Amino acid sequence: MSSSPYSGSELPDIANSDFQPNLSKRYALDQVFEQLTWIATFIGLLVLCLLLYDIISDGASRLSWQFISSFPSRRPATAGLLSALVGSIWLLCVTAVLAFPVGVGSGIFLEEFAPDNFFTQLIEINIGNLAAVPSIIYGLLGLQVFARLMRPITGGPSILTGGLTLALLILPIIIVATREALRAVPNSLRQGGFAVGATRWQVVRDLILPQAIPGVLTGTILALSRAIGETAPLITIGALTFIAFLPPLSLEGLQTDFTALPIQVYNWVSRPQPAFHTNAAAGIIVLMLVLLLMNTTAVLLRNKFQKGRM
Repeated sequence: MSSSPYSGSELPDIANSDFQPNLSKRYALDQVFEQLTWIATFIGLLVLCLLLYDIISDGASRLSWQFISSFPSRRPATAGLLSALVGSIWLLCVTAVLAFPVGVGSGIFLEEFAPDNFFTQLIEINIGNLAAVPSIIYGLLGLQVFARLMRPITGGPSILTGGLTLALLILPIIIVATREALRAVPNSLRQGGFAVGATRWQVVRDLILPQAIPGVLTGTILALSRAIGETAPLITIGALTFIAFLPPLSLEGLQTDFTALPIQVYNWVSRPQPAFHTNAAAGIIVLMLVLLLMNTTAVLLRNKFQKGRM
């Protein structure tokens, strides 16, 4: 038996050491930071509630079916946001169709199939950096590549150009969300699939992806919620502020001019007449309702798929 390095009289006296004072200081510091966090949260919620109250009190009286179903007008009493609402729906659909398969596929490849080498690590670092790039940079990229170089295909500053630009904007977010959802699946599920002779693709397709789909859908819808509220990239690529027509429901409609809810709100806010500011507040309420509907859809889909896999 090896003897203890300390004799009976040499054992450290924890009760009289500096351990307890340090622990007390750390506990007191944690309490201070916790209180500061609660105070900051309260202040943020208070400011948010005041902003919501101001917007709702200004724009609630303007909300009506006539406001939603009317085109923009130079007269604030008859102005509506039909073209902006339809334009946002078009952009949302185009962005989802372009970003979802590419983002999810890239996330699956990087997480499940890509080798762990320098090139893969470089891609992962760039994806993380792209998720934090300001949206105006994507607008400049969309203006040069999609609106100018690809003008014969996109038709210039069109719905397709806006959808491609917003798809690039949210693509890193979808990739990161997909990878995080795949990492949350227990590794024992993968090992069980390999143990019965399944290939890696069969394991991912039949075992891993069904378990990760709630997180993937939630991340995608939240990314689309960010895209629908973006203004800077749409202004950069040349979205119009006044459109009194609806794009046709065909492939040719993808090459038509467009506007969106954030653009219409920006146009009304820039007007000097107070009546247009009331319209802008009503437009913000409609935009928040659309975002709330999308977030609710994400929660419902997540709960549905989680119950289905139990």
